[in-house]
Amino acid sequence: MSGRRVAVIDAGTGNLRSVERAIAAAGGEPLVTRDPDVVRAAPKVVVPGQGAFESFVAGLRARDLEPALREVIAAGRPYLGICLGLQVLFDESEEHGPVAGLGLVPGKVVRFRPREHRNKVPHMGWNRVRPRGAADPLLAGIPDEAFFYFVHSYYVVPDDPAVVALTCEYEDEFTAAIRSGNLFACQFHPEKSSAVGLQLLRNFVEAA
Repeated sequence: MSGRRVAVIDAGTGNLRSVERAIAAAGGEPLVTRDPDVVRAAPKVVVPGQGAFESFVAGLRARDLEPALREVIAAGRPYLGICLGLQVLFDESEEHGPVAGLGLVPGKVVRFRPREHRNKVPHMGWNRVRPRGAADPLLAGIPDEAFFYFVHSYYVVPDDPAVVALTCEYEDEFTAAIRSGNLFACQFHPEKSSAVGLQLLRNFVEAA
């Protein structure tokens, strides 16, 4: 199988077609799938998701995708999580919960509670991100304070600050992306983030 083949996980939520088109534009060979055997065979996996955390987790489990994802991650293959694909990696979310996640990254998912009325929930639109820690290969060619597109009401709080790759400010600083081994996952939507989002996806497609 081509090293540019990317399995795009269909858990029943999210705009999968926009992710599929963006990966293709970045030089990848995307395959939208809900087949766990296809996921197990894929060189790279992208997990996008929008909507409710509980429904997303239920969709993964109803399609037997959770064990396939765990096998891919344990094998060290590149994983890119987008929005809920980031949040589901954590222990639990307080959205309609607590609701248990996959527990692959210690920490939790919490709701924005802005103190200022001008900061609306959900946090929606373009916002600046800043790198934290060592340079990440998926951020090569992307300016340090690039703008990415966000739409979310909840954000992740890792137990270990060392996994934070990017931060963003929405009244307070929050985690915009994490790196943990072969896992890179972001709260923003690279498929909606113009040239910088395409560069991130290109880096992922070209990753060994």
